[in-house]
Formats: sequence, structure tokens, C-alpha cells
Amino acid sequence: MPREIQKIIVMGLGYIGLPTASMLATKGHQVLGVDVNETAVNIINSGRIHIVEPDLDILVRSAVNSGNLRAALLPEEGDTFILAVPTPFKEENGNLKAPDLSYVQAATRAIAPFLREGNLVILESTSPVGTTEVVEQIILDLRPELAGKVHCAHCPERVLPGQILRELVDNDRIIGGTSKAALAKARTLYKTFCNGAILETDSRTAELSKLVENSFRDVNIAFANELSLICDRLGVNVWETIALANRHPRVNILQPGPGVGGHCIAVDPWFIVSSAPAEARLIRTAREVNDAKPHWVLEKVRAKAQRFRDPIIGCLGLTFKANIDDMRESPSMDIVQRLRESQIGTVLACDPNVASDKVPFPLFELKDVLKQADILLLLVDHTEFTEIDPQMIKDKVVIDTKGVLR
Repeated sequence: MPREIQKIIVMGLGYIGLPTASMLATKGHQVLGVDVNETAVNIINSGRIHIVEPDLDILVRSAVNSGNLRAALLPEEGDTFILAVPTPFKEENGNLKAPDLSYVQAATRAIAPFLREGNLVILESTSPVGTTEVVEQIILDLRPELAGKVHCAHCPERVLPGQILRELVDNDRIIGGTSKAALAKARTLYKTFCNGAILETDSRTAELSKLVENSFRDVNIAFANELSLICDRLGVNVWETIALANRHPRVNILQPGPGVGGHCIAVDPWFIVSSAPAEARLIRTAREVNDAKPHWVLEKVRAKAQRFRDPIIGCLGLTFKANIDDMRESPSMDIVQRLRESQIGTVLACDPNVASDKVPFPLFELKDVLKQADILLLLVDHTEFTEIDPQMIKDKVVIDTKGVLR
């Protein structure tokens, strides 16, 4: 039976929306990508990309040249609508970080006038439990005549920046429907490009499953980060300690760092804490441990800086992980900005993956930072940094938060 070709509207053309839209377009679907950023829309329509992701430029160029992908500022009528917009958090009730659903709500209101009977609305944005039902309720409030006639599902993204295109295709995919019809429609769509298993459930379980995936990793990273503090207090090498412990067949400790960043792991656990604050004690503590790590790094720099009259502090890395340009919730970016504000020395920041117009301060070449810095603070294990000749930094004060300059 021939595959059904759909017209698909993708709301949000960021790190998830653009790869998804491009992948669907290369599979023959007619795709309209919608974004509020006019510059991004123009760049995509010219067959180029406004973010950094391996091989995405090739996929976008192919999709645009085929005529199957175009970008616009406003949605149109279609068969399937995919919401791939940000879901950050906001400060509420003191220290509690509550989910900010304003982007999801705005995108839902934007597509509501264009919905027709039989349409499928997919929420891909990582969201608190119940958000898919919120989307469905907004649609019913604005279009009551579509009650029972528009189908909603949550299909959370599960990809790793730097490997998005491969994981879009190969990873198993969770589909949580608010109805059997929504499940069937979503399964049909994702099977057009997913080789992984399609795992069906209800929307609330799908939402929580995604949050649990990222909270599991956050808790494990917090264990590693707490170990780094303990080892520092005891004068023990944390990297060697972890390496030796991991030789046990049932132990797999992750690596510590300057904190936790990214649009998922640093954010999603707070959605669980917000939903069940009394029960999510371990998850909250893990978040607090990881959120406190940048302050600990700053104090290490401050202590070393006291050796110098006016130290030059070279900061290597701004992104939240290696070899990408993504700075969302990056602890490295936070540390560099706070170092600059503290005025304990002159800060020279370097990141070969970040364009100079993406940050509010000057960036320096690696060779210049290595030459001038008194204190070298490694925050991200970009390949360029792991290849630094030890002889070039043997006379520097080195603070290595990733354990790659040993």
C-alpha cells in the first residue's frame, strides 16, 4: 500500500523542529516550518541553517531544493501539526522552578484557526504531565465544533545534540495519544522515517517517561559532581577514583563537570518537582547539587586568583557540552559571565564552536588564550581543547572541570 503523503505544519524551527521538518520533507511530505524569527525563516528558505548540527545543512538544502520544505512566519491548513517550541521554566513560589508553557499555548492558539476535522496535533516539546491535555483543551475552547474530531498526541523528542539526524531515525519513539485514533495517526506518520520501535501509551505516561529519562541522568550526574567535591576535600583524584570504581561490573559512574546544561537535563527534573514537590525529594536534591556546581568552580578560581595581582583568566568553552554550539542553560556560560562581573581578573573566553555575534563579550583565539592566561579554566571538553600540548600549559594554574588536561 503506498505511503500517504501529508501536508505537515511544524511550529518552531530550532534544534528539534528544523531537523524533524527536514527529515519529513525528504520522505516526501509537504512541510511548512513556522517560526517567529524572520531571520531564521529567510535563512532556511535559502537552503541554509541558522544552528549548528552535523549534516543538517545537507538535509535542509536537499529538502528546500526538492520543494517539499519551506518556512514562514504564520501557519496554514494542513493534515498534521507538530509543536516543537521551547518549554523553559520560570521562578515561582520562592525557589521552586515552575514550567513555562507560554510558548506551547501560543503555538496552539496560532494553529487553532487552521485546524480541520481529522487533523492530528502532536506535541513534541518536553512538557509537564498533562500538557497534551492542555493543548487539547485550548483547541476545544477556541474551536468547540471540533470536539472529538481533532486528535492530539505527545511524541517527545529523544535525540542527542550532535547526533540528532541519526537518532531521529534510529531511536525508539514513544507515542502517547489522548485517543486510539491519535495513536494510529501518529504511528503512521513516524513510521515514515523512524527505524526504531514505536512505543504506544497514553499522553500523560509519555510526558512523564520523557521527564524521567532526563531526571535519571541528572541524578547520576549529581552523584558524580558530589563525588568531585568530596574528592577535592579529601585530596583525592576524582577521575582516578571513578575510573577504578567503574571497573566493578555493576558500577557505571558518570563524569563530573562544571554543572549541567542543555534544554532538557537542566530543566525537565524541575517539571517533576513542580508536579509532586513533597515526593520528588531525591530529584530536587540532584538539581540543587548540579545547580550549585558553577558556584563551587567560581570559588576555586577566586582562590587561585589571589596568587596574582591582576590575573588573566582563560576560559575554555561556553556551550553545555562538547563539539556543539548550543549554550542553552550552559553552566560554562554562566561561570564566564559571573567571572566577568566579579572583576577578580581579566577574562579571555574561547569557544571554537560559538560565533562571536552569539555572546555579549569578545571571544579570543585558543593560541592567544594559551599564551596570555595565568589561570586556565577548562569548562567544556571540545576536541580542540583535549588536544592541547601539555608543555604549553605546564607553567599555568590549571583548573580542569572535565578531567581532560591531566
